[in-house]
Amino acid sequence: MDIRARLQDPRYYQIAVLASLVTYGIVALDFGIRLENALAIVSTALLVQFAGTRAAGLPRFDPLSPLITSLSLTLLFRTDLAVIAALAALIAIASKFLVRVRGKHIFNPANLAIVTLMAASDHAWISSGQWGSAATSAFAIACLGFLVLTRARRAETTVGFLGFFALLLFGRALWLGDPLAIPVHQLQNGALLVFAFFMISDPKTTPDTRTGRILYSALVAGIAFAIQYILYQPHGPILALVTAAPLVPAIDYLFRGASYHWARLETAPANKIEGARS
Repeated sequence: MDIRARLQDPRYYQIAVLASLVTYGIVALDFGIRLENALAIVSTALLVQFAGTRAAGLPRFDPLSPLITSLSLTLLFRTDLAVIAALAALIAIASKFLVRVRGKHIFNPANLAIVTLMAASDHAWISSGQWGSAATSAFAIACLGFLVLTRARRAETTVGFLGFFALLLFGRALWLGDPLAIPVHQLQNGALLVFAFFMISDPKTTPDTRTGRILYSALVAGIAFAIQYILYQPHGPILALVTAAPLVPAIDYLFRGASYHWARLETAPANKIEGARS
């Protein structure tokens, strides 16, 4: 298979964008990324993906998905213990093989690992303020993310989430009499954009139809707003996604559509766990 056929798989673009964001964060924004944690995340993710591939009888080992998950964890997840970093990768990748309904894994792997470990350990947290809120940085992240979404043909999930979330933020500001600069500032957040472009938009864990995805994006936006601005808890979008994810099978049941498949280098045989490679 030639290189152009390989590059039809949007995950190559996603890896390139996420790697660029990690590099930009380290070089320009001085992210507190520990080398030992990053190595633990990447190596564990690849090992668990390989073990799951063998156990599920998949035809070949595909490193793209664990690399995407590893980069997402590196961007958002923080811990002072390398063993916790490795555990995050273990939970993330194992969930794709173990938590499934009708051939689809339910949770975004990085999202599930982050929420699980934040709930279970004082040594795990999200570094959400590291990005700053400069409009130029937000715009750059948004443009890079939209490139990935265009390749994956799931742009409505991100556009819907950001649109509904923005409406709620601006509505709150108008209700409270706050200046509109406040919701604009709240939307200019790198962590929010990474979530919107690289987590909620995961085509393997979103509903199968466009109608379902728009409904899902509105649901996640509403839950995120309630968590952050009614319950006054931080990390509303991250918590909202893991809360809403179990509803995807019900949405798929109501709005029937074809499951998403990444571009294949080869045609894999039908397999009840075939989608775990994604």
